[in-house]
Amino acid sequence: KTTPGYAVFTLDDFPVDRKPTYDYLRMDLPPVVSFRIQLPVKNRANFGDWLNASWDAKAAVGVIGTSPHTDIDHETRAGAKILYAEATAGVKLRGAGVALLAAPGREAFLDAMDALEMDFGLPRGVKSRRSPDVREAIFHVCAASLPADIDELISYATKGGFKLMTFSYGDVFKSSASWGLCGDYDWKDSYPNGEADVKAMLAKVKAAGIKAGFHTLHSHIGLQSRYVTPVADPRLNKTRRFTLAAPLSAATNDTEITVYEPTADAVMYAPCRILQFGGELVSYESYTAAPPYKFLGVKRGAHKTRVAAHPKGEVGGILDVSEFGTPMSCYADQNTDLPDEVSAKIARAYNCGFEYVYLDGSEGVNRPFNYHVANAQLRYWKLLTPEPSFGEGAAKTHFGWHMLAGANAFDTFPPEVFKAKLREFPFKQAPITRQDMSRVDFGWWYFYSPSGGARPRVGTQADMWEYGASVAAAWDCAISILMPASALKQHPRADDILEMMRRWGDCRRRGLFKDEWRPRLKDYAQEHHLVVDAKGDYDLVDYWPLAVGNGQTPVRAFVFAKDGATWVVYWHGSGEGRLRLPIAAGAASLYDDFAGNAVAFEQDGVSIVVPATKRLYLKTTLA
Repeated sequence: KTTPGYAVFTLDDFPVDRKPTYDYLRMDLPPVVSFRIQLPVKNRANFGDWLNASWDAKAAVGVIGTSPHTDIDHETRAGAKILYAEATAGVKLRGAGVALLAAPGREAFLDAMDALEMDFGLPRGVKSRRSPDVREAIFHVCAASLPADIDELISYATKGGFKLMTFSYGDVFKSSASWGLCGDYDWKDSYPNGEADVKAMLAKVKAAGIKAGFHTLHSHIGLQSRYVTPVADPRLNKTRRFTLAAPLSAATNDTEITVYEPTADAVMYAPCRILQFGGELVSYESYTAAPPYKFLGVKRGAHKTRVAAHPKGEVGGILDVSEFGTPMSCYADQNTDLPDEVSAKIARAYNCGFEYVYLDGSEGVNRPFNYHVANAQLRYWKLLTPEPSFGEGAAKTHFGWHMLAGANAFDTFPPEVFKAKLREFPFKQAPITRQDMSRVDFGWWYFYSPSGGARPRVGTQADMWEYGASVAAAWDCAISILMPASALKQHPRADDILEMMRRWGDCRRRGLFKDEWRPRLKDYAQEHHLVVDAKGDYDLVDYWPLAVGNGQTPVRAFVFAKDGATWVVYWHGSGEGRLRLPIAAGAASLYDDFAGNAVAFEQDGVSIVVPATKRLYLKTTLA
């Protein structure tokens, strides 16, 4: 098929002669491991490794899969790249498809991709990238009691100007540590009416002008779930297969299991040393590396599974246990219908009123990963109504471009290293992801309240998140923030931090972000502050940290110059206090905002004493 902007090639069939050409050989399946179509494309200013496209302002060319089955990749040559699509036996040969896209520049390329997505019923990756949602900061609900806390959380989100609010599956479904109940997806007791209660909660979110998103782990199966205990489901994934060389009795006193296959390199991380035979899980301590191959130190009925007899010749294997956390989950076999069954349960919740998704745990699939990562995401995605405005995920392969409008979020960094870690990770990733015509998520951030004691913590402070907001804006990227309700209540500067976030979101959303600011913000060594002048207009100023006292006080201060005056914005990071400054009263004035109301302070000889509480602005004529 050809259409303006793209041409599609589909592998229809192989000319296999099924006639009895030879008495001793009948050809049935084509003797093909893979079938490749490739195209040399000269290098241009940008190459999207994930997208598989080379592009600049004048032209864009890409080789794009039309389904998750086709392996899409490239090989590097001098001055060019070989873009290829490969249909693989065991995944899909007949019917595998690929599209060649060519257009005069980025936006025309995206137009062609959008047409391809609509024509072939693919997830709308272009539409999501062009949605304003994809650049919004995300208020990620964390450690809340729902639905009881929803009004309070909406209030905090509104203060911060957030238009997106993410809920985790554990906010609506029963859960346990390390994803131990994943798969059951029973409504929490706090939702006695199930879907009706969830819909009512999400209706409140929507009424506040906020879209709700759903964070899930679609590939995980909890080891405490009904898919494991008391009888383990045969559709759980096994990383290696073993055949019993001797039967197992229904007794529990077996200490070894003999198998036919070599046991070398079997899993030895203690929580993951689990075998499955039939519906029973069995743990082991070690194995023999030479025949007869045995698993030793066996304990029957692991994870409360029912002990049963297993005949010689029964095939089982090593359970694909997730290594994350304190391992209490495993993965579904993507070659079965278990992922569809579990996805349908999760989709019940999404379809109550969620509008975007985070596909966590996406790496938890069988080989080949380049197929199963995106296909597992797609199997869930297709059940969601309405189609998500955008998606993010913990892992991505080529076809996932149509679902994941941006790269995955980084895990949280504590306040003490927050700025350095942003420079080290998302700031470096942003220009790479941009070449995939996508954006990175500068989160996850975490809202920490300050604490005292023997090991005091500074907690989240406004300058930290303003630094993050500014560098994210430099690349037109989003932010996700985990917002525990308890920390929002405890932090004395929560309102200041939320107001700062509101201003950055408002400035970007209303199109008031000036193009000339972007190169300044890409200088991540320089910190910036967004001020609002007397006309209500935003302006960006460079500012620098000031040491207060011996540098160990909880007061944080930054200096900047504007309109011929020197300004200091400062606040107490964990409570209240007073500051004595060697400035004459006539040379200083104090305000509750840059263009705000005057705040009184004391004169003490040649010094002034100013309050240190919420964020305040000191203006002085001193250089």
